Amino acid sequence: MKQLLLILLVCSLYSCGSTQLKDRWISPEADNYTLEKVFIVGLTDDPEAREKFEKKLQNQLTSRGIEATISLDKFDAEFLAKKRTDTEIKALENQLLKEGYDAVVFTKVVGIKNKIQFKKDYSNSSKSHNRFNDDYLMYQDQHFNPDAYNEYQVYNAETAVYCLCPTKDRTLIWKGYIDIVDPKNINKTVNDYSKLLILVLEEDKIIPQKN
Repeated sequence: MKQLLLILLVCSLYSCGSTQLKDRWISPEADNYTLEKVFIVGLTDDPEAREKFEKKLQNQLTSRGIEATISLDKFDAEFLAKKRTDTEIKALENQLLKEGYDAVVFTKVVGIKNKIQFKKDYSNSSKSHNRFNDDYLMYQDQHFNPDAYNEYQVYNAETAVYCLCPTKDRTLIWKGYIDIVDPKNINKTVNDYSKLLILVLEEDKIIPQKN
């Protein structure tokens, strides 16, 4: 059924559960690249989240005919726990090139925002906002009840796809910015993020659709 109506119109215009696509950039040269063997890196200090995300993305890419290796299969446990030099990263790139990799998929959290939301839901205009007194009474709690609000965090994550090109600098092919809203469950967050990421990469023709 048209791939479930293009996965419900790309998760209702770029939002999948706890994740929301904020922006993305595509290189004008992206059409010249075909990803065949990629290296996946998830940069986080949470080992469980890193493993779950990398393996989830690996499975998604493999099912689309792309050979994918995760950093956990190549780095020891201490690699991301220690700062690396430019020389070390360039050596890693050259090693990947020699092993036939043509791209790196690199995901990291670039910012965290604290948000506050009114607990009660008054979005139904048929029940509120028709009269001033209703509107005033509904929202006066912001002055008198500090418990009327929920505080939560939004993680600003970024995924970039870099071409490992033997004849020129490591070229940025694609970059996407995805917000992770109030993450509480690792499995749900990983599933939502990877699902949205894959759908947008498919739409931008960076990776093929699953057969």
